Amino acid sequence: MNVPCTLVMLAALAGGVGAGVPPPDAPVLQVRLQLSDGSIYPASRAAIALAGVTAQVDFGDTDFTNGTAPIEAWIERSLRIVAGYYGAFPVRELHVRVTPVDGAGVQGGTTWGAPEALIRVRVGRQVTEAQLMDDWVLVHEMVHLALPEIGDTHAWLSEGLATYVEGVARAQAGNLEPANVWAGYVRSMPKGLPKQGDQGLDRTHTWGRTYWGGALFCLMADVDIRSRTHNKFGLQDALRAVARGSGGLGTDWPIDRVLDTGDDAVGVPVLQELYDQMKKAPVSPDLETLWTRLGIERNGDGVTLREDAPLSAVRAAITQRRRE
Repeated sequence: MNVPCTLVMLAALAGGVGAGVPPPDAPVLQVRLQLSDGSIYPASRAAIALAGVTAQVDFGDTDFTNGTAPIEAWIERSLRIVAGYYGAFPVRELHVRVTPVDGAGVQGGTTWGAPEALIRVRVGRQVTEAQLMDDWVLVHEMVHLALPEIGDTHAWLSEGLATYVEGVARAQAGNLEPANVWAGYVRSMPKGLPKQGDQGLDRTHTWGRTYWGGALFCLMADVDIRSRTHNKFGLQDALRAVARGSGGLGTDWPIDRVLDTGDDAVGVPVLQELYDQMKKAPVSPDLETLWTRLGIERNGDGVTLREDAPLSAVRAAITQRRRE
């Protein structure tokens, strides 16, 4: 921060419970700064401890129409969703910096893994509880924490995973109806198909191929893993193994180590085989046939989910809440 500032106080903040975390009655020093314009940063600070993670939440200011309580509830809900998908939250400590902006809704976020796990998220001052309940941005950003740093060449895997897992994880947690997840995929997966001149996922860095091409890779991998293991395992099991083994975004792994770790966890080499096919060449799966086999039928702007399709059990298992 390049704004002149003065240290104005050290305050006590209750921490969470868990290994290496102070008990609830133990104070933690909080540093707040007075900026040259007279404002205080952070204007407010909260702590959320659940599912094995302690999240420190800093608000740039508290001038939200509905206060900060709905935003804290949204952060807590997102933590639970991601922890549910991975079996545990990907990191033990997280810093969430909420930056107020004009307007409503959640207006984007950025995630860092080092030197600390940090998510900066922009939230409109007029944001409503309904918008926060329907938000996908924070879950997307939190999913980034579970994959090690793999380099810009493979940004399609990082962004594609976050794009794909966000909807599945929210459905498993009851925050999104499965039919809405699949309707979104039916509408958006075609954005990830290769266009003329495409040279594969590692060599084509357009927005569509990075986000939805990566998500398409994840969908194909999930369906193939479940088909080949008779629904014993899915992409979720592979990703849990990667998160456990790597420690997440704060570490650097080559992509082959990521894929091999995932494949070892599910017992079939789906990730590596699919990567070998798609990394340097355009691959255009027949999405309409895939939807039919999964039992997904277009119905206006939505879809109807059929239970008599060849892969309907695979489709249902992807968004079904896990029994641990």
